[in-house]
Amino acid sequence: QIMIYKTIDLCAGIGGIRRGFELTGKFENVLSAEIDEYACKTYEHLFGENPKNDLTSEEFKELVSRTEYDILLAGFPCQTFSRVGQQMGFRDTTKGTIFFDIADIISRTNPRAIFLENVENLVSHNKGETLRRIVTTLEDELGYRIIGVTMDEDGSYVYNTKSFIRNSKNFGLPQNRPRTYIMAFSKKMFGDAVKVLTDDMPFSNHKVISEDLNSIIEPEVDDVYYMSSGYWDTLKKHKMREQAKGHGFGYVIVNAPGIEHPIASTILATGGSGKERNLIFQPKAGIAGKKLPTKKTGLNSEGIRVMTPTEWGRLQGFIGYAFLDENGHETFSFPENTTRTQKYKQFGNSVTIPVIEEMALFMLSCFKKMTKAQANLLLELAWSQDTITRRDVIESLRVSNNRANYLLRKMKNAGFLIPIVTKGRGAKYKAGVTRGTKINIEE
Repeated sequence: QIMIYKTIDLCAGIGGIRRGFELTGKFENVLSAEIDEYACKTYEHLFGENPKNDLTSEEFKELVSRTEYDILLAGFPCQTFSRVGQQMGFRDTTKGTIFFDIADIISRTNPRAIFLENVENLVSHNKGETLRRIVTTLEDELGYRIIGVTMDEDGSYVYNTKSFIRNSKNFGLPQNRPRTYIMAFSKKMFGDAVKVLTDDMPFSNHKVISEDLNSIIEPEVDDVYYMSSGYWDTLKKHKMREQAKGHGFGYVIVNAPGIEHPIASTILATGGSGKERNLIFQPKAGIAGKKLPTKKTGLNSEGIRVMTPTEWGRLQGFIGYAFLDENGHETFSFPENTTRTQKYKQFGNSVTIPVIEEMALFMLSCFKKMTKAQANLLLELAWSQDTITRRDVIESLRVSNNRANYLLRKMKNAGFLIPIVTKGRGAKYKAGVTRGTKINIEE
């Protein structure tokens, strides 16, 4: 029987993280939380359930505590932690931030794994103090092993901030989008087996979904996406001023002639700079000087336009990848009457789904690796003693009571352990296979 892990989707947006995990076929979502009205409408349109929950509320935290789940997912905002208070732990140092509430939920429910996504700036935010507090909260207070974090001889946490940064351009889509990803596993569940985990999350997925922007760009778009001449002139003057100051700020034509394999700059929820640093050169006959009701001046004569929401959707993997049906037909859509502004905002606020999918596959491989390590440690224990008990497993593998029961049951059902005494707490087991036998056991 295939193990299906249950996820909760916090700061859910329009469900990009959830969808990336679902694409593996090994995760199903059981609870979501999002407060943006328009994102909730799109989420419900896509997944058939309304995620309108406030994760900071006691009501929602109690709901999570009553919900059986395995993995906490969250694309939380980057916020400054407080410098005041008693500094007695995350409840003091992170109070007033969304991370505080996520940590509170983790402390109450102890999921087997956590996956967090944030902007690239998180690793350097507040001179690195924000990330340091997240690391110490997860590792010390909540009991999790973070991928990419080790400990030196003095007991201090060691990590390279680059360990947490991954770029969408290395995961099959032509968007330069560095983001922070944090993945952690419960020491209460996996005990010393967390030591077998690698220090790095995947750097790429070895897929080519779209080689470059040429396969993302729509062949023809509505005139409304072309810049007015007045706005285009303003952008050119701004760039000239910045260049005179020695800065590199300003608009970018991402598919300018001469670029063999163009890729997009990061798309942003705020829209403005995300659009202006992703201009498209696509001349169209008959539109130069054309007047549109929404623009103060006529359209520019140089064929410069902004990208469309559809193109942004392709850059994030929502369109053309994550919602294709078994026949390859597109099923992604927005709710009727969703404005262009909202479409840009929702895509810009979201994640690149193929990156998330690869992270989910990596998480599965970690589960497999740790469970195998625990099974082997348990069998070594059985070989070294005449019999073993649940208490032996708890103490030797440094796992919780529930995990010890789970492992003993799995090993017994697979024939690797033979029960000698079967009653309750006094249950004893002996090895069911000879020393040196190779075993392969999964969740």
